[in-house]
Order: sequence, then C-alpha cells, then structure tokens
Amino acid sequence: MADRDPKKHEFDAGVHALSGNLGKTVQRLRKAYNLSLSELSEQSGVAKSIISQIERNETNPTLATIWRLSQALDVSIERVLATGTEEPFLEKLSKADTPLLVSDDGRCRLSIIGWIKTVEWLQWYDFQCDPGGVLESEGHQRGSIESLSVLSGALEVEVGERSETVRSGESVRYRCDGRHVIRNASDETAHAIMVCILKAAVME
Repeated sequence: MADRDPKKHEFDAGVHALSGNLGKTVQRLRKAYNLSLSELSEQSGVAKSIISQIERNETNPTLATIWRLSQALDVSIERVLATGTEEPFLEKLSKADTPLLVSDDGRCRLSIIGWIKTVEWLQWYDFQCDPGGVLESEGHQRGSIESLSVLSGALEVEVGERSETVRSGESVRYRCDGRHVIRNASDETAHAIMVCILKAAVME
C-alpha cells in the first residue's frame, strides 16, 4: 500500500532540501579554501568518504556531522555580509524547501528557518521534540551561546552539571561550547525556537 501520510512526505522533502543545500555549500566552501577532501576530513574529523557522499547528495548527514563541518569550514562575518550591491533583497522559502534535521532517536526535528549563508556563525531553528526525545550535542566553537524559547510544552536543558526546565513562554540562554542536552520528559510534544550564535566576536 502506498504511503499516504502527509507528514512523511513533508519530512522527505525537507531532508531532500537539506541534502541539496548542504552538499552545495560544503563543496563551495571547501573549494574556496582550496581544501582537498582529505584535508577537510582531517580538520573536521568527518570521514573523507562521508564528505564526498554529502557533496554528491548521496547521504543525509547526522547533526554531529553537520556541526563538525560547520566548524571546519569557518567563514568570517565580514565575508558573509560583504556585498557590492544595494539592490533590495527578498527571499521566500516554502515549507517543502525548508531544510529539516532529525536527531539520532528520530524524536527531535529542527527546521532550519535561518539564512543558510549565515549558518557558520548564526543559526536559528524551529524545534519540535516528541515525548521522550533527546537532542544531545557536542560543544560548538569556544564562546558559543544558545538561546531556547519554548512556545508550547516543556523542555529540560542540561549544561554540565546544571539543568533547567523551560516551559511555555519561558526562555533560557547558555554556553554551548561544551556538551549540552535538550530533552522532553513530558507526555506532550514541545515546540520551541532555538538560536545559536557560534561566533563570540559577534557579541563584542
């Protein structure tokens, strides 16, 4: 029987968009830095074969892999914002074109609602976490800050030995350059907006 679940089709479309955008971005930045696949593999800790598959859009990378590549292919804020034109800029993305990341346990979904060109230093997501879901992240660049604003439900945020429960209407900010965990210990799906500033210099 054919799959008639509309959420499944939305998920597939999101993953396809992520693969296409990520593959092009990784290849463009790697070539801009004159890095070989082997050199990028050494700098990021991601296997050469995996990077090659990502660039050819033959795999859907995990969150951990994307973080490592993002840090290795560091792009300065000046370069991102540099422009030689003052033409008006207006860009719209449909829901199907919005890249989607899924946690290893399949219960956390992060739609990348931020601008793909700033992903190396500023990222923001529409975050949904099903009951029992856990999003565990390794540390980002030194001095990185993350902000989580819960729109509905409740989430637990663990940073080092500290933890906070964040409920609807509440926000929490924390350093994310060490291991940090977000989990949903409630019996309802939680919805939040997550913003991650990977460049401490942006705040100075």
